[in-house]
Amino acid sequence: MRPPMKPLKPLDEALAELLAHAVPLAGSDTVATWDADGRVLQTGAVSPLHVPPQDNSAMDGYALRCADVPQAGAELPVSQRIAAGSAGEPLALGSAARIFTGAPVPAGADAIVMQEDCVALDGGAVRVNAVPRPGQWIRCAGEDITLGSEVLAAGKRLTPAELGLAASIGLAHLLVARRPRVALFSTGDELVMPGEVAPRNMKPGAIYNSNRFFLRAMLLRLGCEVSDFGIVPDQRDATIAALRKAAEAHDLILTSGGVSVGEEDHIKPAVEALGRLDLWQIAMKPGKPFAYGRIGNAHFMGLPGNPVSSFLTFAVLVRPFLLRLQGVADVAPKTIAARADFTCEKADKRREFLRVRHNDAGGLDLFGNQSSGVLTSAVWGDGVVDNPAGHTIAVGDTVRFISFAELLS
Repeated sequence: MRPPMKPLKPLDEALAELLAHAVPLAGSDTVATWDADGRVLQTGAVSPLHVPPQDNSAMDGYALRCADVPQAGAELPVSQRIAAGSAGEPLALGSAARIFTGAPVPAGADAIVMQEDCVALDGGAVRVNAVPRPGQWIRCAGEDITLGSEVLAAGKRLTPAELGLAASIGLAHLLVARRPRVALFSTGDELVMPGEVAPRNMKPGAIYNSNRFFLRAMLLRLGCEVSDFGIVPDQRDATIAALRKAAEAHDLILTSGGVSVGEEDHIKPAVEALGRLDLWQIAMKPGKPFAYGRIGNAHFMGLPGNPVSSFLTFAVLVRPFLLRLQGVADVAPKTIAARADFTCEKADKRREFLRVRHNDAGGLDLFGNQSSGVLTSAVWGDGVVDNPAGHTIAVGDTVRFISFAELLS
């Protein structure tokens, strides 16, 4: 008598278990700030200066003392000209300084009047046609960043904005987490690489291998070093050999296909022959046949073969795991509340990720075919609705939306 099947692991429990295994990798790299986009900061960045370093003008205009302009129309001699990158002299009493955006405010001045409110007069004077307020159009020293403050925390994944911030405090190099080394391969005798066989010459049952293309791209976006092990045939010995070789010098082995329970699915017994499996099958749709384990020092993750299942299990499970390996603390994708302009009348036992896109009315439309093999749904869509198990959706309901931009960043 066949033993009863174990209940599928709820997705949140599975993700928590995965992240518990994702101990940040040892080692680091010192890289030029210029080249650090997408890397994860390993030590916090502390500012050695104020930004801006001194009070400076936010406008092209005139620096002056408010007391010297008690009413509109006051005329003052222009005692100096200060451009960005130069330092002026202390402001002479009863005078104004011609000043340009970003230039240091001269000592003694307490306001800037923009040039549109002034009229240059013959003889080197200016008529001020607006009564200034103290501090007007002055950017104060340290207004953005103060000396000694931490501007970027350890574990921060660097974006172009963070690179600019690091540069603004003079950091030419940054200490970042080393890149995860990932071995990638697909399994399946039916798989053919594009370019190897023309469509008209494809054998019955053969399909082009799409998964390796989007999985490699997503790994590279996450800062990984990727070793492509190609397509492994549906043979147990070949699968064991590929896994053993991949485990030698990689932090993660990522496979696609062969993780179900058919006679030609060899990943599970091959991993168990070399190491262990800790997770097997998730209550997620699409994406139930997901596996996690260890082979030696390498983590193993087996993704389903169907392309949408592979795409979404990577986004939901592999992405946060790889970010955590690099020291990122907050790995959860941002969800937003959105309005469903569709119905989902049949509740599923598993947590569903429905491919949707925004419409002109501000709601979400559902792709007509939610099959795990229809990769066009991921191209058509803007993201997914994260729909709880046992939950139906009616038109007008508020749902949880996660954008593909968030899942693929």
